[in-house]
Amino acid sequence: MNKRLALTAAAGVVLIGSIAGCNTRNQAPDDVMSANPKSGKPPATKFSIAYMTTTNTGYFSRIPDLSKDKWITKLGEKTNTELKVRVIEESKMPIMFAGNDIPDVVGSNGTPTSKTMSGSVEAGMFLPLDDALKQYAPKLLSMIPKEAWDAVSYNGKIYAIPTYLSNKSRRATFIRTDLLQKAGLQPPRTIEEMLEVLRAFKRMGIEHPYQMRENLKYADLILGAYDVLPYRDQFEVVNGQVVPKFFDVENIEKALQVYKTMVEEGLIAKDFATISSTDYYKFIRSGKAGMWSSNATALVDFRTSIQQVEPKATVDIIASPTGPESKGGYFYYTPVVNAFYINKNVKPDAIPGILHFFDWMATEDAEKFFTFGIEGDNYTVENGKINYKIPQTKEEIEEEGWRSGMLWGAHDGTATRMRLELDQNGRDTLKALDTVLLKEGLPGIGFNPDLTAFAKYPDIAPQGQDGIPKLILDHMIKMIYGKEPISEWPAVIEEYKAKGGKELLEEANERYWKKEGIVNFYQD
Repeated sequence: MNKRLALTAAAGVVLIGSIAGCNTRNQAPDDVMSANPKSGKPPATKFSIAYMTTTNTGYFSRIPDLSKDKWITKLGEKTNTELKVRVIEESKMPIMFAGNDIPDVVGSNGTPTSKTMSGSVEAGMFLPLDDALKQYAPKLLSMIPKEAWDAVSYNGKIYAIPTYLSNKSRRATFIRTDLLQKAGLQPPRTIEEMLEVLRAFKRMGIEHPYQMRENLKYADLILGAYDVLPYRDQFEVVNGQVVPKFFDVENIEKALQVYKTMVEEGLIAKDFATISSTDYYKFIRSGKAGMWSSNATALVDFRTSIQQVEPKATVDIIASPTGPESKGGYFYYTPVVNAFYINKNVKPDAIPGILHFFDWMATEDAEKFFTFGIEGDNYTVENGKINYKIPQTKEEIEEEGWRSGMLWGAHDGTATRMRLELDQNGRDTLKALDTVLLKEGLPGIGFNPDLTAFAKYPDIAPQGQDGIPKLILDHMIKMIYGKEPISEWPAVIEEYKAKGGKELLEEANERYWKKEGIVNFYQD
């Protein structure tokens, strides 16, 4: 950005940049170009665009025709485009590809060979973009880090325009500091100290001392402390062999015992394995949780929501408690938040306009639009200072999330810095990102494109970058509930090998030692 605007605001509610999507038709509506002789502008580029979402609720669900939404209309004015927009749930992406109902541009939180993209890139459904980016979007090409371009490449060609991360350690440990102070305790530095804090919360009557949810999602604090995260990019080299980190029997058994203790002592809900994402957030925002994990950018949302029901509540991000080897934190995210793919059947004369649409998102004007909205409606400027009307209601917050989270592509998705700089809550979020989270996080080894064995053996394949393979998850849940002995973990590893893991390991080792498509976070 060439100049920094001075920003002021009275109070803060942070937006959570959710990844969402729209699904539209294969053909651009009507003609690709639509001239406007009165304005003197070049003809607008018409194209259809799909943003992906992981939930079917929110601002977009209340708009009958998203193509006429005021934010879509304004975005079109700023980029000289006419957009046909709709939202598609992640679970329905494979249906879209199978039915060949593919819009001109597809937004996804998946890299080219991910499960979400359902083999569409390998099948040749999208355009390689290298030459077009050089010609029509040089700003993006130079601004976005090479590791992000590498993550959206397949067979040496770039296939998508990414929203990237400058800080790959995004997930954080949250705690109700007011409860901690009432208990007369300090922030826990180790897993043992964390258990003592949670026991104190339980004695104080907190319904969910530690808030977990289904599939061990946002519950990986303990697995991280023992460095046994069972995720896609969490392989390691042990005795010259590339293996998943959950092959570390000693440490994963210790981690599972901690979860089992938490269940037995009521430090996590007995039904944690079936708590939905909706209920997870509901319990936290209603003040019923004492400690939890989430993306750091949710700090302002949590503070504001909880204080609406408990005005004296305080929430902070703390350093994640560590395990026996002084490790702690969460996995490193793939350096791409989401990515936009261009349909191979798009008319050639639409490609410059589509790339200009994304190239504009790297400008100062775009940052101000997506962050603050429309001058006069959402903010005013006095003596060079922006006075932002901070959203207060649930509907206003969701609308802000639509504009700043869903619609804004091709930028640093770590945090909306302009927005966070407005107040103390936001500045605390930036401080946590730039200090606490930069000092923790667990590197690992991954593969791009994905190992072919993932598709061949889905039960042992990671479910996205932070989803545990079904076979592994099933055994973990049973052991936590005491339905299987934790000491039987070596048998789980043998079952994993027998059900495709042996072939998967052979492929992983061959590619690693040949340096073919390796994502090595140990080198960062």
